[in-house]
Amino acid sequence: MKQIKIGGQVPASEIALGCMRISGMEKKEAETLLRTALEEGINFFDHADIYGGGHSEEVFAEALSGTPSLREKILIQSKCAIHDGIYDFSKEHILKSVDGSLKRLKTDYLDFLLLHRPDTLMEPEEVAEAFSILKRSGKVRCFGVSNQKPLQMELLSRSLGDKLLVNQLQFSLCHTGMIDSGLNVNMQIDRARDLDGSVLEYCRLKNITIQAWSPVQYGFFEGVFIGSEKYPELNAALDRLAEQYGVTPTAVAIAWILRHPAKIQAILGTTNVRRVREICKASAVSLTRMEWYELYKAAGNQLP
Repeated sequence: MKQIKIGGQVPASEIALGCMRISGMEKKEAETLLRTALEEGINFFDHADIYGGGHSEEVFAEALSGTPSLREKILIQSKCAIHDGIYDFSKEHILKSVDGSLKRLKTDYLDFLLLHRPDTLMEPEEVAEAFSILKRSGKVRCFGVSNQKPLQMELLSRSLGDKLLVNQLQFSLCHTGMIDSGLNVNMQIDRARDLDGSVLEYCRLKNITIQAWSPVQYGFFEGVFIGSEKYPELNAALDRLAEQYGVTPTAVAIAWILRHPAKIQAILGTTNVRRVREICKASAVSLTRMEWYELYKAAGNQLP
């Protein structure tokens, strides 16, 4: 498994395991999933306090409990700010959420804490105070955000003592908004619309690592595009390249994300051990520029 440096600072596997769906797993199942991920070179695990109502973090802790020495060898990330149908960046909620996650994860610290979706009522100074308390107490080592635009990050960063290292964003072959506008500059077409403030370029300039969530989905949790009748041309291209590289079509779709020079970290959402092994082979696939653009166009995109 190749590694990248999160925010230019923290070495981590370029593929991470998302733990949103593990809440219903038995301890042995979760142990097998964790062991498989580690065997394949994954050392980064993504959580959120709302995943499974907090139970996903508890299941992960139980899976890790059999080998407590692993804690220092892995990176655990969690997210907070969503509760009761609202977004909340208040100091009180951030501190309370982190304490809850630490308790459920049975650990003394988080390697990364992300703010989970923007809160328009955010007071940057209040967030900064919460982050400072968490850093000084050793409860959180690094910070980031999720689903934020550049100016939202700029507003927050103005008050922070620590650099934001991560922005977690939806990105896949069938969710390419962050690159579409950059490819269609000065065009009077829908793809030229800049809906996210050039977040891709901003993150590259600021050395902020983009984490791609739902890397094989289209729409907003509408479904997986692998094998979907909605994307026949894309699946034909994925199948051909999968045969060429000796991997699965899903691995090719992940390799497409990893090929971007922004060094995006892909977050897998599967709990299937076999799929984890298959998808991790994406790290060894280096798509050519021609193949990358072929897949982009096969997904229904056009170049000007």
